[in-house]
Amino acid sequence: MKRILIGLIAVAVVAVGGWFGFNLYAQHRATAEVEAAFEQVRKQGGKASHGKVEFDVMSRTLTVEDIAVTPGSEQQAQIRIAGIKGTGVRLIDATRFSADSIDITGFELALGEIGPAKLKGSYKVQQLTLRDYAGPLQSMNAPAGGSLIDMYRYALEQYASVTASSVTAPSLTFTFDGGSGTAGSGEFSYSGLMIQNLKQGRIDAMKADRANFSINVQQAGKADKLTGEISTIAVNGIDVTAIVAALDPQKAGDDSYHRVYGQISTGPYVATSTLGMRMQVDGIAIDDIAIQPSKFRLAEIFAALPATGPSSVPTPAQSREMMEKLAGLYEGIRVGRIEIGSLSVTTPQGTPKLKAIRYQQGEFALEGLDAPTPQGQLKMERFALKSFSVANLMRWAAGLANPGQAPSPDQMLGLFRVLDGAEIKGVIAPFKTTRQFVTIDTISLNWGQLIGSIPSKANLVVKMVTPVDPSSPAQRPLIMAGVDKLAIDLDLGAAWTESSGAFALTPATIDLGNLAKAQARFALANVPRGMFTTDPAQAMGQAAQIETGAIELSLRDSGVVDLVVAQFSRIQNVSRDAARSSIVEIIRAQGEKIAASNLDARMAVDALAGFVETSGQTLTIKLTPLGKLPLLQLMDVLSNEPIIALAQFRIEASTGL
Repeated sequence: MKRILIGLIAVAVVAVGGWFGFNLYAQHRATAEVEAAFEQVRKQGGKASHGKVEFDVMSRTLTVEDIAVTPGSEQQAQIRIAGIKGTGVRLIDATRFSADSIDITGFELALGEIGPAKLKGSYKVQQLTLRDYAGPLQSMNAPAGGSLIDMYRYALEQYASVTASSVTAPSLTFTFDGGSGTAGSGEFSYSGLMIQNLKQGRIDAMKADRANFSINVQQAGKADKLTGEISTIAVNGIDVTAIVAALDPQKAGDDSYHRVYGQISTGPYVATSTLGMRMQVDGIAIDDIAIQPSKFRLAEIFAALPATGPSSVPTPAQSREMMEKLAGLYEGIRVGRIEIGSLSVTTPQGTPKLKAIRYQQGEFALEGLDAPTPQGQLKMERFALKSFSVANLMRWAAGLANPGQAPSPDQMLGLFRVLDGAEIKGVIAPFKTTRQFVTIDTISLNWGQLIGSIPSKANLVVKMVTPVDPSSPAQRPLIMAGVDKLAIDLDLGAAWTESSGAFALTPATIDLGNLAKAQARFALANVPRGMFTTDPAQAMGQAAQIETGAIELSLRDSGVVDLVVAQFSRIQNVSRDAARSSIVEIIRAQGEKIAASNLDARMAVDALAGFVETSGQTLTIKLTPLGKLPLLQLMDVLSNEPIIALAQFRIEASTGL
C-alpha cells in the first residue's frame, strides 16, 4: 500500500511538472507569436511595442497589455490599446487562428495632420467585443508608399480577412481639429454600436442606437457651434471588398458597378446652432449604393488638392481640374434611392418646412414646401429636376470658372446637359405686396436631342392663375373691364427631325380662360443641323437653306372681343354697339387695301370682321406657301412689304361658334 501511495505521488509530481512545463511552453509560444506580429510592423518601418503577455492553457485565454503601434514610416497614425483578451484561442492552421471572443479595452487611434488640410483626428473606443472571431496570425505587409489611399486600402484589406458573428462597442468617439483652417473642430460620439455577421469583408447589418455631434465652425465671420443628435442608424448589406476594388490601381479599367451598401437608414435627426438655427429631420433612407472602380478615383482627387492647404486660393486651372475630377468621381457612384423625411429649419426669419426630399432614377424632387416670405406664406406641392446629373453640373460649373471673363453663350447653354427638364406643381405664392396669390397648377419644361449644347426638341406646359397687376399700364384695361385674374393654360411643343430637316412648332396653345384661347402651328423645311449653334455668323449662313412651311392660327373668343370693344367705347366715348360697328368698319377698310393685291386676303378680312361682329366665335386662318419660299426672303419682305409677303401664300379663313 505504501509503495502504491509513493507511486501515485511520483506520478502526480511528474504530471504537475509536465503540466507546468507545457504551460510554460504554451506561454512562450504565445509570447513568440505576439512578438513576431509586432516585429513585422517594425520591419515595415513602423514602431510597435507591448507589455505583459499571458496565456492560460485551461481556458485558452491570451492577454496582451499596453500595446502601442505606429504603422508606416510617415507616422501619420498612432494606435494605443490598454489590453486585448482573447478567450478560446486556437490555431486553425499555420497562418490563421480563431477565438470564441476577443475583448479590446482602451483603444485609441490618433491621426496627425492628414493630407493637405493638415487635419488632426482621433478615435476612442473604451470597450470592443468580437464574438466567434477568425483571422490571420500576422497582418499583411503594409504598402511601402504610405499614402492615405494606400493605408486606407490596407486597413480595409485587413478588415476583409477576418470573420466574426458580432462586433459590439458601447461607445465610440471621434474628435477632429482643423486648426486655423476652414474645417473647424468638433466631436462625434456613437452609442450602442453593433456589427452582425462579418465575413470576408461583407456585413449583414451594422447599427448604432444614437449619434451625437458638436462642431465649432466659422459662419460669415462669426464663431458658431453646431450640436445635434441622430437616433437609430442602421446600415444593411455592406461589402467592403467593393471599396477595396475601387481603391486598387489594378482595377482602374473595371467599368462594372460594385454594391457597397444595400440600405442606410436613420431615425429623427436634430441639429441646433448658437446663431439661432434649428433643423429637424424625421428620418433618412438611402438604398443601393454602388461604385465603379474605373471612375471612382479618390487618389486623383487627393493628388489634385493644393499642396499649401485649403486656405490657399486655387488658380482657375486648378479649380477646373478639381471640378473635372470630382465630376468623374460622382459618375463612379450609383445610388438607387434617397429619401429625406419631413424637414424643418427654424431661423429668426421663420420656419420653412418640407415634407420630403427624394432622389430616384435621376429625378431630384422637393415635396410639400411651406415657407414664410416677406410678402406672405409660400406653399409648393412639388418641385422636380429630371435626369439630374451632379457630374454634368460640376463640369458645367468648371467651364464657367474664368474670373473676369463673361461666360460665352455656348457655356451658358451647357446647363441643358445638366438635366432634361424641370417641373413645378401646386404652388400658392403671394403676389407682390397685395393680399392676392398666384396659383400654379403645373409648370413643366422638358428638352432633349441635344446638338452640341442646344436642344432640338422641347415642350413647355403652363397651367396657372395670376392676379392682374394694377400697377402695370398694359394691364389696366383688364382692371377697368372687371378682369382681376388671368387663367393661363399654355402648351408649346417644338421638335426638329434630322432625317427630313423638318422643324415643327406644334401644338402651341395658350388659353387665357376668361379671355381667349389661341393656337398656332408652324412648320419649316430643310432646316440644317448647322443651325443649332451659338455662332451667329454660322447660323445666318445655314438659315439661307430653310424654307417656310404651312402656318395655321386659330383664336377662340371667351371675352377678349368684348374687352376690346369696351376699351374702344371708353376711348371714343361712344356706346358699345357703336364701338363694335366702328371696329368692324376699320377692319373692312384696311382689308380693301390688302385685297386689292391679294384676292385671298379678302376671305381673311371678312372672317376677322365677322369674328368681331359676333362674340364667342373661333377664328381660323391657314397660310400655305404657293411654292418654295425661303425663310430669310419672307422675313425681308415682311419687314418692308407685308402685303407682298401675304401674296406668297394661299389664304384660307373661317369663323364658327
